[in-house]
Amino acid sequence: MKIKNSTALVTGANRGIGKAYVQALIKQGAKKVYAAMRDIETFKKSSSECLEKHKDVVELIPLDITSENQIASAAKKAEDIDLLVNNAGIANFSGLIAEENLSSARNEMEVNYFGTLSMIRAFAPTLKKNGGGAIVNVLSIASLVNIPVLGSYSASKAALYSLTQGVRAELAHQGTHVLGVFPGPIATDMAKDFPMEKSSPEETAIGTLHAIEDKQEDIFVDAFARQFQKDFQDNPIAIAKQFAEMLPEEVS
Repeated sequence: MKIKNSTALVTGANRGIGKAYVQALIKQGAKKVYAAMRDIETFKKSSSECLEKHKDVVELIPLDITSENQIASAAKKAEDIDLLVNNAGIANFSGLIAEENLSSARNEMEVNYFGTLSMIRAFAPTLKKNGGGAIVNVLSIASLVNIPVLGSYSASKAALYSLTQGVRAELAHQGTHVLGVFPGPIATDMAKDFPMEKSSPEETAIGTLHAIEDKQEDIFVDAFARQFQKDFQDNPIAIAKQFAEMLPEEVS
């Protein structure tokens, strides 16, 4: 599909990669962008100039992707989309054993896996009605190798990778293109304490839109991710051991 004149919905659009997706879609000529987020009022205050400039293109939607009611409301409002960008996610920087209980792991799975699945289930009929369109799932290199300092996050992203493969197969018959995006560390609030060189959110957003138009399926969008992909394909066990050194403080 072409980005120009498309109609998209982006989750987690208030900051970081989500905000970059909204801006990239506008620049590449999207007809309409639904910017979905939990805290609309705060976003309005911080982005009033941008919203005023693009008021004919951007529409804000209140959306917590763990709320079935809010998802249903969003699906009813955005019945014209042909592109769904599942960007919303959380990372609690918690280990699998180091944490006192399972609340953090359950929270990450609820958002990163079940929330994304709920969005796809809600919008798949819309995409079918509108000609197929495309779905973007923002994954992570942590989908392929567990980073113990992000142990439960890595597990939730691994689940999301499997989900991506599954819905790609199930939705192929309706012509929906499903793209998995595997960034490395990105300079966002979520990763501000992560001790690695980071790429920009804009690089991920622009690379994703190009990949949609090129009908790619899995993309490793920045230099770190591309090197990771090569090293992982060459020796996945060695890569797993390398990342295994990044232990949570409680067990390091």
